[in-house]
Amino acid sequence: MTQASAPAGGHGTDARALQPVILGADIGVYALARSFHEQYGVTSVVVAGAALGPVQHSQIVEHEIVADGHDPRQLVDRLLQVAHRLPDRRLLLMANSDWLVRVVVEHRTELEPFYAVPFLSADLLARISDKATFAEICAELDISVPRTIVQSFGADEPDVPVDLEYPLIAKAASSADYQDVEFEGKKKVFEISSADELAALWRSLRAAGYRGRFVVQELVPGDDTQMRSVTAYVDQRGVVTLSCCAHVLLEEHTPSGLGNPAAMVTYRDDAMLEQAHRFLTATGYVGFANFDVKVDPRTGRFRFFEVNPRIGRNNYYVTAAGANPVRFVVEDRIENRAVDPVVVDREVLYSILPHRLLLRYVRDPQLAARVRGLIRAGATAHPLRYRKDLSPRRRFYVLAAAVNQVRKFRRWYPEPTDTGF
Repeated sequence: MTQASAPAGGHGTDARALQPVILGADIGVYALARSFHEQYGVTSVVVAGAALGPVQHSQIVEHEIVADGHDPRQLVDRLLQVAHRLPDRRLLLMANSDWLVRVVVEHRTELEPFYAVPFLSADLLARISDKATFAEICAELDISVPRTIVQSFGADEPDVPVDLEYPLIAKAASSADYQDVEFEGKKKVFEISSADELAALWRSLRAAGYRGRFVVQELVPGDDTQMRSVTAYVDQRGVVTLSCCAHVLLEEHTPSGLGNPAAMVTYRDDAMLEQAHRFLTATGYVGFANFDVKVDPRTGRFRFFEVNPRIGRNNYYVTAAGANPVRFVVEDRIENRAVDPVVVDREVLYSILPHRLLLRYVRDPQLAARVRGLIRAGATAHPLRYRKDLSPRRRFYVLAAAVNQVRKFRRWYPEPTDTGF
């Protein structure tokens, strides 16, 4: 791997001038703030509706709290206030959820006079953030995706015929459209076992006033360990300067978090990266991208599920593997310099779970041995365990978060199996 690390304040960036500003308050936002602090020694300004646990009581975060964190106008107004308060700083704006990326992109003309805004265009965002359109683009590029059927929820839209085998998967085509829809039994991803169950879901969505689209996809077999994650950065020239793969070991299984990786091992897979690069190059993508991919155990082929127009909730796995991703965006958008492309090949265990809990669920003997080896070698990372930000209150939160993970898995995924879920 081309070396991507550097001392704080290196690579020509004046750490006193650089000011990261991040929208959101989840674990991915803290991970970004940690990466900025590790690389440049700077404190990040975090703009959100509340100082949630992952960023609360942090010494590497300055909070800007708005009354309603779901109101785009309040968020943008606060971003402008921050810019006017810090006129001499080089402001870099980051966001790490789909709907917040949309807020930034839709208000780009207001924000760009003050901020570097490292996101794709509004048109491309609309295309690739929609899982139905994403599947169409992949088909054109000979990138394999699960067979997909699209159900629209506009006025008087009929139910489309579904000729897929049950069980199947149903999920919102655009997570941003789904963000504020509320109904009993709402999940991020639905595993549907029958036509009656699918019809009931459609009724719930209509009753809740949902007006977007849902995709219905074939269920690719295999457990969590068949999943892969790809993180990439594309600079202003259209060059993919950062590429990192991770082999998922275990995902979350709560209704709101289903599908979010909880533990991964970084590695290099050039065949998978080639397909991701093909997509990014063909679409004219810029900025960070995070792909969800599954290895089909029937064929060994990669099945691309979606691309997130951001770095991803679990972005710290890239930093842990030696390629701090914030360096790539800073050198591109703040320093306006070309960066030599880096493909990560270092193995690191990234986990937000206690290791004993993780090993309880990793049933494959070879994978379990690989995990134990990384633990013994000390090649492990937890995004919240930052030794430069472990005040007593932070230590308590990290401990409480670990206990909470144990409780969640006991409730939602109580019996590990060899055959999936």
